[in-house]
Amino acid sequence: MSTTHDVTSPLPGTFYRAESPSSPPFVEVGASVSVGDTVGLVEVMKMFNPVTAEVAGTVVEICVESEDTVDAGDVLMRVEEG
Repeated sequence: MSTTHDVTSPLPGTFYRAESPSSPPFVEVGASVSVGDTVGLVEVMKMFNPVTAEVAGTVVEICVESEDTVDAGDVLMRVEEG
């Protein structure tokens, strides 16, 4: 039985799925991630804070779009452990 983990925003701000508008997203649904991999960025007052995976596994859902406003604790994506 697999376990799904929520990747949450560490703080309120604007979520970005990529480093820049011309860059590909850090991850897509189906991507494999390792512990510590950057999966997005949250921007607050022009400071970009990385959002990292806390478990190794596969991204099964992306819950927000790039440039969405998020609050601390909002679920950004889900990773199936394994």
